[in-house]
Amino acid sequence: MTAAANAPVILNAVDVTKYYETRKALDGVSLAIHAKEVVVILGPSGCGKSTFLRCLNGLETVQSGSIHFHGRDLARPGTDWRSVRQRIGMVFQSYELFPHLSVRDNLLLGPVHVQKRPRREALGQAENLLGRVGLADRLDAFPRQLSGGQKQRIAIVRALCMNPEVMLFDEVTAALDPEMVREVLDVILGLARNGMTMVIVTHEMGFARAVADRVVFMDEGRVCETGIPEKFFTAPDTDRARRFLSKFLY
Repeated sequence: MTAAANAPVILNAVDVTKYYETRKALDGVSLAIHAKEVVVILGPSGCGKSTFLRCLNGLETVQSGSIHFHGRDLARPGTDWRSVRQRIGMVFQSYELFPHLSVRDNLLLGPVHVQKRPRREALGQAENLLGRVGLADRLDAFPRQLSGGQKQRIAIVRALCMNPEVMLFDEVTAALDPEMVREVLDVILGLARNGMTMVIVTHEMGFARAVADRVVFMDEGRVCETGIPEKFFTAPDTDRARRFLSKFLY
């Protein structure tokens, strides 16, 4: 992917610290995300990757530090997170589709009822996006009639229907059978090619190498290393990153 280092910073975390009771989940994490950049966060389980994403989306509060979005500090009291989440979308490993609603109604819920957009306009966008992810014929289906990969692709479309500026992906293939992983990763690769700004947490090393403009490696709540994928995957700077990669690559 094309590096976006010269593009403006639109999301910037500075010295973010997060505690769960006495355990420090994030220890002064700083990360600037540029427009149209794809940042992939890697690291062992429990290192703070998902917690950091949830802080960026307001699902977790931070004890100190700042999170600037277009210059505004989201970590300050009074942030209207409902409004912010329309601009910073997030997709989780559990699809979180409403089981009693059809695909159509799952997709239209946010655009029509939250953003108050005309139903016809929102439906046209939803149909277009479903076509792009190969699910144009599933508009009237219910979640119980879909495979895991199909549900996850629809969860991605649902987030995109809100027209976000930034997309956060938290281990979106973790709950999928291996044969379903590829279809979801292909959708995210397509978004990257189209210039979507993304922050991705994943354990899929080959995918990370293919999609990332920049790799961030975390351990014990801290950013240990950051760099371009080719450098990180062939000659990481830290012993901790080398030990981590050895479990996947050698």
